[in-house]
Amino acid sequence: MVFLTQLLSLTDGRDIGVCYGLNGNNLPSPRDVINLYKTSGINNIRIYQPYPEVLEAARGSGISLSMGPTNEDIQSLATEQSAADAWVNTNIVPYKDDVQFKFITIGNEAIPGQPSSYIPDAMNNIMNSLASFGLGTTKVTTVVPMNALSTSYPPSDGAFGSDITSIMTSIMAILAPQDSPLLINVYPYFAYASDPTHISLDYALFTSTTPVVVDQGLEYYNLFDGMVDAFNAALDKIGFGQINLIVAETGWPTAGNEPYTSVANAQTYNKNLLNHVTQKGTPKRPEYIMPTFFFEMFNEDLKQPAVEQNFGFFFPNMSPVYPFW
Repeated sequence: MVFLTQLLSLTDGRDIGVCYGLNGNNLPSPRDVINLYKTSGINNIRIYQPYPEVLEAARGSGISLSMGPTNEDIQSLATEQSAADAWVNTNIVPYKDDVQFKFITIGNEAIPGQPSSYIPDAMNNIMNSLASFGLGTTKVTTVVPMNALSTSYPPSDGAFGSDITSIMTSIMAILAPQDSPLLINVYPYFAYASDPTHISLDYALFTSTTPVVVDQGLEYYNLFDGMVDAFNAALDKIGFGQINLIVAETGWPTAGNEPYTSVANAQTYNKNLLNHVTQKGTPKRPEYIMPTFFFEMFNEDLKQPAVEQNFGFFFPNMSPVYPFW
């Protein structure tokens, strides 16, 4: 119980959230899910498209909500202001008095990819729409994966791919005046599982007691910090090092790719990550306490087997996969 109390005290007042996906045929009702967030002391939810039943359940909950359109909608939102107006009018305006919208994410791992070139215009159009409805302070951003970087090791060499550098520069020019962050998905699990010969489990799980990487005088004890700082370096290289990063997804699966996946590894990673991000920054940005969304609330049986089905903190019956929250 002491362990749980410590975790709860860490999340009090801190910017910690959990992603809520709905790719399951046996998930609890959104109302029950919102209650589970509240009883677990989780104050931020990220969903992947505007599910009306989730938005209804979130009314008056006091939990902040981040969401965005599907990647398939980005092109129309970019090319037609009326499409952006309709999206905001349908998915934000009816809930604006009862739901705290934190981030509107235009694209989830849409960069690199076909929708990339439309993201800046879609962001601007959604921002115009929000302003017209008196919601101009709502932050609009995008979510990028690790493969947006052409180089990520050592961290100081972090750089965006040449094919997306101009797009990322355009997006940062939109974020900077609004003091909006860039959201990133960071998964040490996938890096470790794809190259366990060169990446140690201790480095991936925050359990190394000595620095594993020393880069331009900065000591890295864990892979997570190295991955985040590669993004910080990439932002520096395009002249936007002042942009803050927020982790939109990170987690560790409990099953599906043994021995790399296990309940013990997932619990260790998530526990150590929570302690880390609520108490300190990265070696490159040591003073910046980085808001973080964990992935994810439930095991989802309609996702691709088997690893993707096993990132959840909870089973669909709402019992914990392991003690955490």
